[in-house]
Order: sequence, then C-alpha cells, then structure tokens
Amino acid sequence: MIRISALLLLFMFVFSCSARRTGSRGQMPGQVVWNIDNLTSIGGNTTEVSGSPKIVDTPGGKAVEFDGIKDGLIVDKHPLEGAEKFTLEIIFRPDPDGLAEQRFFHLQENGSDNRLLIETRLTEDNKWYIDTFMKSGDTNQTLKDEKYTHPVGEWFNATLVFDGSEMRHYVNGVKELSARIASFKPHLKGKTSIGVRINKVYWFKGAIRKARFTPWVLSSDEFLKP
Repeated sequence: MIRISALLLLFMFVFSCSARRTGSRGQMPGQVVWNIDNLTSIGGNTTEVSGSPKIVDTPGGKAVEFDGIKDGLIVDKHPLEGAEKFTLEIIFRPDPDGLAEQRFFHLQENGSDNRLLIETRLTEDNKWYIDTFMKSGDTNQTLKDEKYTHPVGEWFNATLVFDGSEMRHYVNGVKELSARIASFKPHLKGKTSIGVRINKVYWFKGAIRKARFTPWVLSSDEFLKP
C-alpha cells in the first residue's frame, strides 16, 4: 500500500507540474491567445469595427474575413506590452487581388510611433511575401525580400521573433530573414489593429483566424500550425 501511495503521489505531482506549464487549453502561463472569430471582443478586449468584416467557417475554425477596402478591427490592447523578448504568431490567409502593400497586423504604443508590424507584399503574379517591422526609440528595422514568395489563397503562420538582440521572421516555421538589433525598449500600453494599419490605411484582403503572443522565444517546432 505504501508503494502504491508513493506512486500515486508521484503521478499527481507530475500532472500538477504539467498543468502549470501548459495552463488551460494547452496555453502556457504568460501567453496570450486571440481567437479572431467575432467582431465584438477579441481576447476579451474592447474592439472597434470598420466596414463590414465577415465571420467565416474555415478548416481550422471560425475566422474573420476582410474585403481589402474598408474592413478592419482595432483592439484596445497591446498584448506584448512590457515584453523584452517575444514570439508573435498570426494564422492568416492572404487572398488574390488585394493591395500591393497590406499592413494587416499592427501593435502600437499609445502616444508614440513605437510599433510592431506584420505586412504582406503582393506581386504581379498574385504571390505574396512577408514584410516585418520593429520600432522602439532609435531602433527602426524592416525585414523583407521578394525572393521568398508564397501562393495566395492558402493558410499560413507568419511569425515575428525577437530574442533581445536579434529580430527574425518565419513563414510556416521556416526562417526567412533576420537582423541584429542594437537596442530595444519594451513597449508600453497600446492598441492592436487587425486587417488594416492602425491609422486605417493599407487594408488587407483575406482572412485571419488566430494570433498568439508569447513573452519569450519559442522554437520553430513550437509554432502554431496553420
């Protein structure tokens, strides 16, 4: 009986530690997951709607679809506020015939131009490539290269990672570009725009299903699957 009780206690301890690591719904403590599946409250935050974005069913669940002309969401929250390192992931589907430049996910500090952006560039043959941007104080870094193109009309994970000294981005877990960052001051409280730049230009045509914000560096095999 003593041996069985000891094994039971060990099992309970391991299960408790695992639960603390993963949190509810497979989410690590400190991570923020936004299911972008409604127009009223993204991640429990007040959300402003522009135009008439639609809720659509996708193979991975509900998503919000944007028309590339007037549809967008602005969320009263900067989920990476205070983060010195981070992994920012977006599950999205870029559609054909959108604008050549689309700033579809934008986090910005209130009262300043410190910001993080994930953007697409559409090519003349209806392919896209990722453009990421980081600004904090004197840091002002863009990553983009049109040789890394991808087909429109499919689901992707676009990921921006900052490890405290290097910025890099990935598409579906494959690293494309990186740059050294001399200095970075964590952002303060702010807002997030989805489907459009925060000042309501450069509208996105396509759908967005999920975003995950992790205040540490994830390895590529830990990224969300599109």
